[in-house]
Amino acid sequence: MTKTDCKAKINARFVNGVWVLTSVDLVHNHSTVSPQKSRFFRSHKYLDEYSQRMLDLNDRAGIWMNKNFQALVTDAGGFENLAFQEKDCKNFIGKARYLRMGKGGGEALNDYFKRMRKMNDDFVSVMDVDDEFRVRNVFWADARSRAAYEYFGDVITFDTMYLTNRYGMPFALFVGVNHHGQSILLGAGLISSEDTSTFVWLFEAWLECMNGRAPAAIITDQDRAMKNAIQIVFPNARHRYCLWHIMHKLPEKLGSHSSYNAGLKTAIQSAVYDTQNCEQFEEKWGQLIHNYELTDNAWLQGLYTERSFWVPVYLKCVFWAGMSTTQRSESMNAFFDGYVHSSTTLKEFVDQFDNALRKKVEAETTADFQSCNQTIPCVSSFKIERQFQSLYTNAIFKEVQAEVWGMLLCNPSLVGTEGSISTFDVFEEISTPDGQSKIVKYIVYFNEDECEVQCTCALFEMRGILCRHAFKVCQMKYIHVLPEKYVLDRWRKDLKRSYTLVKSSYDDVRVNADARRYELVIQRCLRFATRVSRNDEHVNAFFHLLDDFEHKYVGLELEFGSTKLKENVVDDKYKKILSRHVVRGKGRPPTRRKVPMVEKATRKRKKKQTYRNLFDDTSHNVDLPVLEVGATVEEVVIQTQYSTLTQATSSLPHGT
Repeated sequence: MTKTDCKAKINARFVNGVWVLTSVDLVHNHSTVSPQKSRFFRSHKYLDEYSQRMLDLNDRAGIWMNKNFQALVTDAGGFENLAFQEKDCKNFIGKARYLRMGKGGGEALNDYFKRMRKMNDDFVSVMDVDDEFRVRNVFWADARSRAAYEYFGDVITFDTMYLTNRYGMPFALFVGVNHHGQSILLGAGLISSEDTSTFVWLFEAWLECMNGRAPAAIITDQDRAMKNAIQIVFPNARHRYCLWHIMHKLPEKLGSHSSYNAGLKTAIQSAVYDTQNCEQFEEKWGQLIHNYELTDNAWLQGLYTERSFWVPVYLKCVFWAGMSTTQRSESMNAFFDGYVHSSTTLKEFVDQFDNALRKKVEAETTADFQSCNQTIPCVSSFKIERQFQSLYTNAIFKEVQAEVWGMLLCNPSLVGTEGSISTFDVFEEISTPDGQSKIVKYIVYFNEDECEVQCTCALFEMRGILCRHAFKVCQMKYIHVLPEKYVLDRWRKDLKRSYTLVKSSYDDVRVNADARRYELVIQRCLRFATRVSRNDEHVNAFFHLLDDFEHKYVGLELEFGSTKLKENVVDDKYKKILSRHVVRGKGRPPTRRKVPMVEKATRKRKKKQTYRNLFDDTSHNVDLPVLEVGATVEEVVIQTQYSTLTQATSSLPHGT
């Protein structure tokens, strides 16, 4: 009517309870579309409340838009059963995200912390702002993390390698290891810079949060600012550098040496990994420096000066819970990769941080259940193995079993006895990366009166698990049960740890009363639908009741509240906290990394190969969807069907 002044219409009147047609004109002055295609008219498009709810929830869970929309397509039984398109969903999600944020990132983040403290008094957050009240540094720890620190705060790793948000603020993690050997979060922060003063602020905030109890040992990368801050805040903690980072720099620092692959690399690895005391390390290190003429190498000189921070033989007397690198922090960073990205705002970051933390807690709960209800069978008749089977969690018991298997490669011999102490030489056959094997000697001391055993490999001192060499001596001495001091509480599965009863402070996605009521109605209807749908008579009766209810409340207006946030009234006397300025980090921005031509060609070849395996027939005249390399057959087929339908609909005349 408005676009082409079309006169086609039907007039009717309501007479005595029935509709009576008065005039009909079916002549159109424009081309028409079939009823199946009428859903593309703007006037026919409608995003119902149910679809809005599903889109909003899936978006909060971090599901991408294409998967989110495809779920609705599958639920509806096809594109033709939807009254909207993917573009309409994108528009809705964009508006929903804007409404969810409500305020600036800094103010929204501050409100989030207030809600968390209201839910649980043990939630701690500290926010550092500059003179303009812009966010500079942020630290927070939920009640569960604080309670878990009481059990697993003896050793932590700290890392800030992960640039996570659009403001260029590094994500700082305090990570420990629980009784399953899993990474456990003990606090997190977003910091503006990586200098000594910032680290001092963050460490002091974390220490106060943990009631002033400092860790016994801490692992970081080789960062001077971190080292200085640790000496200030944790003066009594044993500080260790990440061994992996140091060894990973060998090709960069020494790769140009003519003998790097002709003995130098092996000599360094032998000095680091194959020495059992400080004297052996000093001797081997001095030999390689002399043999390869590296006296003037500043990098190696620096490493030698700080050898007590990274060489294993200098760290044997400290318990590290099996951690020698910041791998725990990096694995936690990788865990958050699926939830946050370079354009994430502060508030969105904390929301997705909640989602990732939920999954981490669920993994620990699952491991608790499996350790208590599933028993890993013993691999030998060794009585000590059975002792640990009944006491340790499944993950740690598997490590004990690895040492039991290793006993097969150990050959002990008695060297001498002095009083109640016997000395054994244990020769172990160890496989090398090149497929060869070598014999390594370890010394084991056994006190028969105290039933004490100690090995020069120091696995128990560093990891909390007795080594294969000690097991072999116990087997020779017919020791069937070890004393309690060799069974660490931190690995036991039969202990009740109170922190597991503490609920993590998750933000409630049902942000207002309307959303909560909607959630209750949906849950009740879903449970009822399962029972009613088995019988046609019950379905008809249920629909009849719904019709009566709808007729009774005919004036009821439907509102979708899951994307509507109540605005908090801010008192003028309080300063508004602003987001940090968007800054560029050190080096080339990740999104502008210069990609070498070889890498570009490799990517293109991999993509072509992925499709060529599935679409050898050149008769397919379809623009293939963009998929990740390595996509499964099912994903490629589904996305291709989706692209085919999308291209078919896009060919409709403009305006339809």
